[in-house]
Amino acid sequence: MKIAIISVSKKGQDLAVSLKEKLNNDSTIIRTDLFHKDVKNKFPILFYEYDAIIAIMASGILIRSIAPLIESKTSDPAVLNIDDNGNFVISVLSGHLGGANRLTEKVASMIDAIPVITTSTDVNKKLGIDVIAKDLYLSIDDTSEILFFNKSILEGKEISFIVNSDKNFKYFFEYLNNNTLEINLSVEFSSEVNTDEIHVMLDDHKLILKERKLVVGLGCRRGKECIRLYDGLKKSIRDLNIPLSRINQLSSAEIKKDEKGMLELSDKLNIPINFVELDKLRLFESNDIQKSEFVKSKFGIYGVCEPSALITAGYDSKLIYKKTSYDGVTIAIAISKF
Repeated sequence: MKIAIISVSKKGQDLAVSLKEKLNNDSTIIRTDLFHKDVKNKFPILFYEYDAIIAIMASGILIRSIAPLIESKTSDPAVLNIDDNGNFVISVLSGHLGGANRLTEKVASMIDAIPVITTSTDVNKKLGIDVIAKDLYLSIDDTSEILFFNKSILEGKEISFIVNSDKNFKYFFEYLNNNTLEINLSVEFSSEVNTDEIHVMLDDHKLILKERKLVVGLGCRRGKECIRLYDGLKKSIRDLNIPLSRINQLSSAEIKKDEKGMLELSDKLNIPINFVELDKLRLFESNDIQKSEFVKSKFGIYGVCEPSALITAGYDSKLIYKKTSYDGVTIAIAISKF
């Protein structure tokens, strides 16, 4: 998640600096940029360039600033509001699909504030369809149906999830077992459902949740054992709160194609690994990757795990876990756009 923090007062600016330092230590936060004053001109830029905006200012200023910019829950960024004293963190916009509610809880815990979340499913301790999609990195084919299904969940109606029995949906069943929160649901199997889809049904309404490609980029010192790579991977996905069975592919640079630990990890997890050609890595450009001069001097490329993950995930993919080191192992995770 790329975050912009914007403030208007000196006190708010000090809080912004402190919060940025905390967010920078979180591997799920790809980048945090600070902005101060000139709200009228900056908001239209921030709204389209960042995944989330944290506004440290009066709510009236924030609401008037974003009102002309709001378009859709599927595209609007997460917007949070914090008072100058850091007493409250309020989820204002894109609570579910944009991730504002989860970010509100994270930020509130960082600055010892009270999180304020008002979405109906959350306050009634129900799990919304859009929350499931967000948590499991699934796309939604018809977002106009979200309101119907979430309203039905609140009313206690039974929602049917239909999957293909030929696909291992262990991650989905584990998620439902851990998070159903009083939802009335059933799970059915059908060979007519694509193996990368989950169909959601009630009466004559239907939603299709489709897996986005989730790729783990790997880097390591020469000769790192499989168990070390596995330990780093487990720590990374624990930070994202996703199970191993949700990972679609592993990736690294072609200079690692004979790395025994990586090959063993792929076999152990039964997850395919893609080794990206050096020429592709040399040509790859992204403002979000961390560049290593050491790697550049040795192999002619600025990095391994981040660019490999992004290239393998496909065009317009994005990082959801920045390069993080674990005792000679580096992990990054990317997700496809669709």
